[in-house]
Amino acid sequence: MRFTNLNAILDMKKGKLVMITGCSRGLGRAMTESFIERGDTVVGCARNEKVIGELNAAFGSGPHYFQATDVAVDAQVESFCHMVLGKLGPPDLLINAAALVNANAKLWEVSEKEFSDVIDVNLKGTANLIRHITPAMIDRGSGIIVNFSSYWGRSTSPDVAPYCATKWGVEGLTNALSQELPPGLAAVAFNPGIIDTAMLRSCFGEGAGSYGTPEEWAKAAVPWLANLGPSDNGASVTCPGQ
Repeated sequence: MRFTNLNAILDMKKGKLVMITGCSRGLGRAMTESFIERGDTVVGCARNEKVIGELNAAFGSGPHYFQATDVAVDAQVESFCHMVLGKLGPPDLLINAAALVNANAKLWEVSEKEFSDVIDVNLKGTANLIRHITPAMIDRGSGIIVNFSSYWGRSTSPDVAPYCATKWGVEGLTNALSQELPPGLAAVAFNPGIIDTAMLRSCFGEGAGSYGTPEEWAKAAVPWLANLGPSDNGASVTCPGQ
């Protein structure tokens, strides 16, 4: 579902323009609502068309815009980014939060399809957004790119090898990108910490309930993310309080 009155955003955009992938659930949804509460303009994408419709119904009458997009499919990402860039220009803050985790299993037990799905969303999806947004940021001379990493992007655990591989990859990709960006821009690898999300429950089971909720997490994370600047280029950081 697409918001049909995107032109109206031009006159209503306020605060920072924040682009969030994986905005339909978990940390992406919590950030979306928290940035909106701050008074920023949020454009987001996720695969779940039903939830995208709900987000547009809740927020689309204002300056915000959400589109059903699979970040693993470059043509869909290009369409989403082309729409946003054409109407609003480049975001001040691009947050690549969309991610999948494999079902707990030894690496040799993970199917080729499941391994590819994790790689395609977590790594290639991140690169797809960067490919279609960064040139416009460079032309403007400013923009912050935040790529979601993980504790498992800096350490490892058994049964989540594909996920670990992608998050280690995000760390390397972000560090290399930071060396390619011109002054005024920044790329940051961001470990959100351990939060009680559906993804964590798939790994930890009911034990995930001992950690904070996405909504609680966003209270600290969103103001911190909003304050990132060019001087943070190349940083590999963990969310405050985590």
